[in-house]
Amino acid sequence: MPAAEPAAKKSGPLAGLIVVEMAGLGPVPLAALMLSEMGADVLRIERADTGRPFLPLPPEYDLDRHGRTILTVDLKEPEGRDFVLGLLARADVLIEGFRPGVMERLGLGPDTVTASNPALVYGRMTGFGQDGPLAARAGHDITYLALSGALHAIGPREKPVPPLNLVADYGGGAMMLVSGVLAALVERARTGKGQVVDAAMVEGAAMLSAPLHAYMAAGLWHDARGDNLLDGGAPFYDTYETADGRHVAVGCLEPQFFAAFARLLPLDRHFVARQYDRTVWDDMRAAVAARFLLKARDDWTKIFADSDACVAPVLTLTEAKDHPHNRARRTFVQAGALERPAPAPRFSRTPAAPAMPPDGKREPLATVLARFGFTEEEAEALAGKGIAGQ
Repeated sequence: MPAAEPAAKKSGPLAGLIVVEMAGLGPVPLAALMLSEMGADVLRIERADTGRPFLPLPPEYDLDRHGRTILTVDLKEPEGRDFVLGLLARADVLIEGFRPGVMERLGLGPDTVTASNPALVYGRMTGFGQDGPLAARAGHDITYLALSGALHAIGPREKPVPPLNLVADYGGGAMMLVSGVLAALVERARTGKGQVVDAAMVEGAAMLSAPLHAYMAAGLWHDARGDNLLDGGAPFYDTYETADGRHVAVGCLEPQFFAAFARLLPLDRHFVARQYDRTVWDDMRAAVAARFLLKARDDWTKIFADSDACVAPVLTLTEAKDHPHNRARRTFVQAGALERPAPAPRFSRTPAAPAMPPDGKREPLATVLARFGFTEEEAEALAGKGIAGQ
């Protein structure tokens, strides 16, 4: 069956690519947003029998719905399943984040779908993967992060601290799903065949920590939190409170950067020669902490501004938007009523564009479905029976 026609000409390296997103939470919607901003035409399928109970947002702030065409489909009815199979017959990519077996029970598993579209890249996002003893278990970012070993390494010595939901959910989840889908598309360009991408957040989070395993095997990393170079164990790679109750981040690992840091703080010169001598780290930390308490955060920012001391103010999410470098690079952009991070990464010839919120001007269902080979009469019949709608 011929491929579907994109909604409209979009910029970005994925322009012309058709992606079907099965609506869910967390990493799959973020992956769909990223693919959309890279130019893909994303069609989001929301089940007619489920709501959005978790963190409901107004449409102008709901990134799960930005940059997509959205359809509701009654997947309890055989006609709803057949309708989605018809869409997938013309799609390039499917991404879904249900527990293992759910898509199969809906009649939309890989074997069924690829029978009519063997070139489809079928992206699957779960916490534990499609098989294994925990495959059917529920969890969230903190669950997967804990089982990957990475959570143990994050936070002060007293206890692990979850790094928001950035490491397993979005880093080990959405980013791994996107990279897997793109890799499968590259392989498809050579062979003409699609494949299943099995992205598990536990495995993604574990992969992100691969260098730590190498350092540990080489004896350069201790399997104890707060005792290493990059986890706050070193006094020259940590955060410090300032006189106004805010914080600065210090990351002067290399001797030349540490020397610049010590000169501007200032820090006693005997510490410079003994930067990596662990026997002086407690005294060094106390001296650095005492110095930072003498001035406000922004005063320290000015002192270190023109140096390579690797000192930065710890900005709030709001403050980050107004930092001069972020403004110069347009790191944050306006998307309707929402000021949000700009699409990343950047492309020199085919720039990505921010996905915009729904504008209230719904594209007629018949027009949407015409791109997938459905006639106007078929679209009207589907809408009339409550099988598909907007």
